[in-house]
Amino acid sequence: FYTNQYNNPANWQAHYAGTGPEIWRQTAGSVTHFVAGMGTTGTFMGTGRFLKERNPDMELVAVQPEDELSVIEGLKHLETAIVPGIYDAGLPDRFLGVAAEAAWATTRALARQAGLFVGISAGAAVHAAIEVAHELRAGTVVTVLPDDGSKYVSLGIFG
Repeated sequence: FYTNQYNNPANWQAHYAGTGPEIWRQTAGSVTHFVAGMGTTGTFMGTGRFLKERNPDMELVAVQPEDELSVIEGLKHLETAIVPGIYDAGLPDRFLGVAAEAAWATTRALARQAGLFVGISAGAAVHAAIEVAHELRAGTVVTVLPDDGSKYVSLGIFG
């Protein structure tokens, strides 16, 4: 069975029904910024739609590699990639590009300093969320860590 996650509306709908409500509940509706990576775009589309319906002033920040040469496993540089069929270009309020080196450094720091064994796309999301938080005087920034570090051990990233 091929789930076709790039074009299957069940992808974003699962996040609309699950991830979005979970974030809303856990922050008691105080979330002001949702920051997420653009891979299949399902997490961003579903969660973003849910949160925007609850708070139209919510800022939805889409994270992608800073350019087509920056490789961050799991994320697409949408301007130069095949765009998923479930992607809605009207939903993101803005894009934030992350350098591959910054994603790697944040991934390493999450493992060493916070004990979070995550993958590179999660590192990129956290890096971007920290950038957004530094811009604010007040607010609640939420991101999602979509992968674990098991696929990256052989790269020496955690050494």
